[in-house]
Amino acid sequence: FYFVTILSSKHIVCRDLAQAFTAPTCRATSRPMTVFLPDEAPEIDTWIFDLDNTLYPPETRLFDQISDRMAAYIVRTLGVGEDTAHDLRARYWADHGTTLAGLMANHDIDPEHFLLDVHDIDFSPLTPNTALRDGIEALPGRKVIFTNGDTPYAARVLEGLGLSGSFDALYGIEHVNYVPKPAAVAFDTIIAHDGHDPARAAFFEDTVVNLEVPKARGMATIYVGPDTPTAPYVDYKTSDLTGFLSQITDAALPPRARRIP
Repeated sequence: FYFVTILSSKHIVCRDLAQAFTAPTCRATSRPMTVFLPDEAPEIDTWIFDLDNTLYPPETRLFDQISDRMAAYIVRTLGVGEDTAHDLRARYWADHGTTLAGLMANHDIDPEHFLLDVHDIDFSPLTPNTALRDGIEALPGRKVIFTNGDTPYAARVLEGLGLSGSFDALYGIEHVNYVPKPAAVAFDTIIAHDGHDPARAAFFEDTVVNLEVPKARGMATIYVGPDTPTAPYVDYKTSDLTGFLSQITDAALPPRARRIP
């Protein structure tokens, strides 16, 4: 077993249990310890990625533009004030998985018209990420996007990141009849449509709750983001997607980790 603690941005490796409690570098942090279990790494032949804030960092703030356009759309369409529009946008996202799903359920909004409008944004904050492209293309097996956005928008994001052509399949909200993650039917629809074996798939996602169903279906789950989720359905956590992908060899994820409080 290997015991790893996190000190600032560095991984401090303790080779045995005694060192984990005696080495100064291992005692220096109050963050959770991680036990790596080398024999539990699954073999993967399908790699599924969320899009926004997963393939690019939240600091890009692309979704801020979309949120503003959603609020403006709600103001125009429902005839409400800006504050009410922002409240509805946030509430529908929390209650329905996406603002669009809430608008469809409560106001019979046309999804195609909505998506065309709110995705009319400036993509220039995105820049090509050649290291990420190389990491994705080096993965053995199929590479797939599954996003709560639509595919024309996803294609623009991939173009901005220099990832056009790096994926074998691109699934958007229109492929699941506008029922978004984290709904189980959304994942089951994509699994059936794509034809992959969930037990040989890995799912990368920045929204923790969206990993619960993939885990229940047998996928390896990877949270991509700055937090340290404690949900039992999260197998891996990384704030550096490119670095994480570099650890993958021969269709196997890095040894699975179990956090110890």
